[in-house]
Amino acid sequence: MAIPDFQSIMLPIIKYLKDKDERSSKEIKEHISSVFKLSEKDLEVKLPSSKSISLISNRVAWAEAHLKMAGLLESPRRGFYKITSDGLKVLKAPPEKINIKYLESFDAYKKKKEDWRNKEKEENNNSQESEEINSLTPDEMIEIGFKKIKDELSIELLKKIKEGSPKFFENLVVELLIKMGYGGSVEERGTVIGKSGDEGIDGVIKEDKLGLDIIYIQAKKWEGTIGRPEIQKFVGALQGQRAKKGIFITTSSFNENSYDYISKIDIKVILINGEELANLMIDYNVGVSLKRNFEIKKIDTDFFIED
Repeated sequence: MAIPDFQSIMLPIIKYLKDKDERSSKEIKEHISSVFKLSEKDLEVKLPSSKSISLISNRVAWAEAHLKMAGLLESPRRGFYKITSDGLKVLKAPPEKINIKYLESFDAYKKKKEDWRNKEKEENNNSQESEEINSLTPDEMIEIGFKKIKDELSIELLKKIKEGSPKFFENLVVELLIKMGYGGSVEERGTVIGKSGDEGIDGVIKEDKLGLDIIYIQAKKWEGTIGRPEIQKFVGALQGQRAKKGIFITTSSFNENSYDYISKIDIKVILINGEELANLMIDYNVGVSLKRNFEIKKIDTDFFIED
């Protein structure tokens, strides 16, 4: 089952807490996971920007925060929640769903929302787009905005790459691989960037600082889709060098036959298309520079503990 958005979680949370007992966020998350029949795979899904925070934990946390803002939940101690008298009143005649629009009927929520955002109350918009935005947590909205900026930068970056010469592209590819940790030290860079003739290999790079293995590179500026014949030529060149590993990088894309072919051969060949290339350049800061930084902070609860 799909992971529910944080608004869909709110009513099940207050129903779970109707016995007036305190429950930890962990217990609440486990209950929600059971209600929505989430699989182990669902529970392992992480926020794109975090290796430790699960998507469901993030959504439960935001649901708890919104319910608390409305005065339907309270937090007697860190990480624990219990239902309030207002929350119990809601359960006497529960709505079909508790969402942002419903919470805005509570004065406490409206006031805290205005204070929190430090601006006038948002106009009520019943469009599908507005509903989709309201279903996202602030973390998810940041992720979406970040991805949009990255996607636009990726398109612009790929356009600039295509404007460069083939030689520039070959050097760019090796520069990227060095930034990714291949090729040993920077001092060895001159020996890393070297064409191996016109046998279908544009460069070689050491796999590690000791040079225990060599990776052969084909860097191809291309407009159309690259098919199996081009990959076979590259593999033939690798066999001529008795090579075990190769990377074929292009500004365009590969068809299914290309991927099918490399999955059946003994030589390890990695295919990197234009979109993947641009994203790797962004991730490893090749051809891009930092525009600005945003720091997302949280309360340091240890700071407020009195001896």
